[in-house]
Amino acid sequence: MRATLGPDAVVRYALPFDPPLDLAPFIGQRITLRATGALSCVSCGKRVKKLFQQGFCYPCLISAPEAAECIVHPELCRAHLGEGRDPDWEIAHHATEHVVYMSYTGNVKVGVTRSTQLPTRWIDQGAVAALVIARVPYRQLAGLIEVDLKRVFADKTNWRAMLKEMKPDEDALRGARAQAIGALRSDLQQHLLHEEEPMEIKISRAGLSTQGHQRVVRETASDRRFAHGHQRAVPALGGWPRVEHPQPERRACGGGKLISIRNSS
Repeated sequence: MRATLGPDAVVRYALPFDPPLDLAPFIGQRITLRATGALSCVSCGKRVKKLFQQGFCYPCLISAPEAAECIVHPELCRAHLGEGRDPDWEIAHHATEHVVYMSYTGNVKVGVTRSTQLPTRWIDQGAVAALVIARVPYRQLAGLIEVDLKRVFADKTNWRAMLKEMKPDEDALRGARAQAIGALRSDLQQHLLHEEEPMEIKISRAGLSTQGHQRVVRETASDRRFAHGHQRAVPALGGWPRVEHPQPERRACGGGKLISIRNSS
């Protein structure tokens, strides 16, 4: 699933076909989703019987830089030292400017990403607003700030809460920044930004409330595409009484009226 921010500041999703299939015209329409049972590695594309972590075959799990420990734990990154599974890849992706941010997905969470990944990373998380609070020259330093702030702030997203329509709370982000400034350890304070303003991210909807009965069919690992943080698109479909997570090997099928789409990685 590809996500971009349009000129109207509304997130638009597309399936990665050639050419990409824009999903906006399908919002408000009835659709059917079917898992084929096919599993493909998100790194090498090889068809496999079993996937590991966020959709890797076993050889890529232990060798691909996209599956390295520092993807999940940026504080362990060694790219700025010229080290890693693939030093050239690490230098290009991790020994470059990163930001620490706070995003709002019903609650405030802290995260890190490359500067060039904004606002894509916020879209991936399904945020309705976000605020950059620090800017640093490489990934490991951003990870140190994130880890220190985890004492105060969460780094997880409650995807169930995101099924309900929510309004961006920019004041909550500003208040969280003030809290972070007071909580962050002294040797990292120099990297904090005090004057950045929150950015609002609008989600396309069908004009229907998703409160109450609904079912969510979540994209399987074999359908994800790696973008330095694995995207998990969540189509909100109206009309069913419970939430289910179909497994691709069961060849699950489901459908309904597409109310909205939001990532929740």
